[in-house]
Amino acid sequence: MAVARILFPMPLPEPFDYAVPEDLDVEEGSYVAAPLGKHQRLGIVVEMLGDEAAEGRTLKAVSEVYPTPPMTKAMRDFLAFAARYTVSHPGHLLSMALRARAGLLPSATETVFTATGETPPRMTEARAKVLDVMAAADDPMTAAQIAEAAGVSSGVVRGLAEAGALRATDVPTDPPFPPVNPDLPGATLTAEQAEAATELCAAVREDIFHTFLIDGVTGSGKTEVYFEAIAETLRGDPEAQVLVLLPEIALTQAILSRFTARFGAAPAPWHSGLSDKERRRTWRETAHGRARIVIGARSALFLPFRKLKLIIVDEEHDGSFKQEDGVTYHARDMSVMRGKLEEAVVVLASATPALETVVNAEMGRYTRLKLSARPGAARLPDVELVDLRADPPAKGMWLSSRLVHEMRATLAAGEQTLLFLNRRGYAPLVICKACGERLKTPGTENWLTEHRYTNRLVCHVTGYSILKPQMCPHCGAADSLMGVGPGVERVAEEVRVLMPHARIEIFSSDTAQGGDATRGIVERMENGEIDVLIGTQIVAKGHNFPNLTLVGVVDADSGMKGGDLRAGERTYQLLSQVAGRAGRAERPGRALVQTYAPDNPAMLALADGDRDGFLQIERDVRAELGLPPFGRLAAVILSAPSAEMVDQAARDVAALAPNGQGIELFGPAPAPITVLRGRHRRRFLVKSPRNVDLSAYMSAWLGKIKLPAAVRMSVDIDPYSFL
Repeated sequence: MAVARILFPMPLPEPFDYAVPEDLDVEEGSYVAAPLGKHQRLGIVVEMLGDEAAEGRTLKAVSEVYPTPPMTKAMRDFLAFAARYTVSHPGHLLSMALRARAGLLPSATETVFTATGETPPRMTEARAKVLDVMAAADDPMTAAQIAEAAGVSSGVVRGLAEAGALRATDVPTDPPFPPVNPDLPGATLTAEQAEAATELCAAVREDIFHTFLIDGVTGSGKTEVYFEAIAETLRGDPEAQVLVLLPEIALTQAILSRFTARFGAAPAPWHSGLSDKERRRTWRETAHGRARIVIGARSALFLPFRKLKLIIVDEEHDGSFKQEDGVTYHARDMSVMRGKLEEAVVVLASATPALETVVNAEMGRYTRLKLSARPGAARLPDVELVDLRADPPAKGMWLSSRLVHEMRATLAAGEQTLLFLNRRGYAPLVICKACGERLKTPGTENWLTEHRYTNRLVCHVTGYSILKPQMCPHCGAADSLMGVGPGVERVAEEVRVLMPHARIEIFSSDTAQGGDATRGIVERMENGEIDVLIGTQIVAKGHNFPNLTLVGVVDADSGMKGGDLRAGERTYQLLSQVAGRAGRAERPGRALVQTYAPDNPAMLALADGDRDGFLQIERDVRAELGLPPFGRLAAVILSAPSAEMVDQAARDVAALAPNGQGIELFGPAPAPITVLRGRHRRRFLVKSPRNVDLSAYMSAWLGKIKLPAAVRMSVDIDPYSFL
């Protein structure tokens, strides 16, 4: 009897061996059910052993094989690599690949009805209503849908079916996605775009692993270029699949219409905003190879593709590709590894590529494709720094006279303005005027943000939310709580006073909750129904508003605070992306950037359009300090209910750190967010040379550690957040 080695999506020490009954068709990669303890558990066969492995052993037997194509070897190897690299348990990685387990089974069916054109022998008023509904229907409908639309009972529908006036058909509740057509005509490409597309298409035809960087200014047509690579991939192999990763759900919604126009059908979506039904549909269709194009957020990288031949990471610089909770990973870097294992082409696209990506391109690991200009009459916006030391806003206001003047002129010209401030709500801090108390989330050091539209105080780290108190919870003073600093709601309030006739909307995760809300704001902006759009970073990526000619950055300095090694780079990227929303059609655009630090290298580079010069400064600093991409980092965070407990645990953990050549250990030290959800936090930072296997070092260290039950530990290889 053959033996299957099964990995379960659980934190178990290793795969377990099971006997395979002769009547079950089991192979490596099969999705199976097997007894584990008192329950049947879903698992993956990671290895098949010969009959000799069962000799002398009493093994439980595999119970069931799911009717899903086996997980490919490339996918299994990818999960194993990701587990080693992130110092995570393989079962946790497998769990990420099984997030829609209902997709393992075939779709359930439902009965729908269509009109046959026959007239029933007996006609009643209710039957007439049903036939009227069916005459106007474009698609088949269920009995419940028909009955609701006609205002009758479902029995009337069934009676018409029995009489031959309606035809009943059983169809899947999760139908396949409409087929895409790679042969539809694409946009007319410029010579520069066509050259880049030709090189991508040639690599796709070679059917080998290759990584490209499309380095193009905002509005240069990066999407149209990689559309050609998608079309070539789908044309060249009827089984090939394509994955497109985007950093934001809002961006996913915005680009779906472009995919539909280019390929005749929308791609299969995958992101946290989907319903369980939508997720299981995408998972099932991807696993069976029927979803040819999948577009989604970072977790789409863990979908079980049958034949993944092209991976595109759009806005590859974006920090949203870094997963901070649970298994910590960077989807951009993991995409390159998955592409290597799948022998697929990987395309990274950005107007402001990460320094790590630029260095990889310059060292020859990636092929760089430059797009230096916008097509047609569109040109890059002029960027001007507004020195708030010389032109401060009026007292209690946040917009300088220069920016207000330009906004009014833009409105008078019938054009649109975008104001950018990366702070949600009305005010980022609420204090008591009587006693000076700063309102914080219970059990943390996080300030509560005032949201005036909902009259709530919200913590954007933990999600804690309360109605705004009438009295100070510390001293009891009435009506003493005051918001300090601007959020997008306060800026909107100011604009309404300054420009009372302007049509103003806020675009943030508070106002764009879900795909419909996001699409609504984007469509109103595209249709010219908004004069001033005030938004957080959600507005900075991928949107194309033809009548937007002015961008105003309210507080350009906010991202420069703290000890983040990428603070300058991240600020430059974000502000450059925001400024790039202006002037994307025939009308020229301009951007005004309000700052108290106009001499900062990031601000000077933004005003001069000197991205390469800025990156050279960043490169020199990081090379000098041995920081990424010229060195490697890992972070360890310990947390416990008390400061004394976490300090003792940190001392114990530090004592177990192995010696390693070139390894530097910093800490333990209080984390920047010292108390979170009632737990005290301490942080280690580990630095190593680039050629050291830092994951192996961390694994060896963690293998020695035994923590008290109340102490928790998290590990982050290549940290992006330093909180």
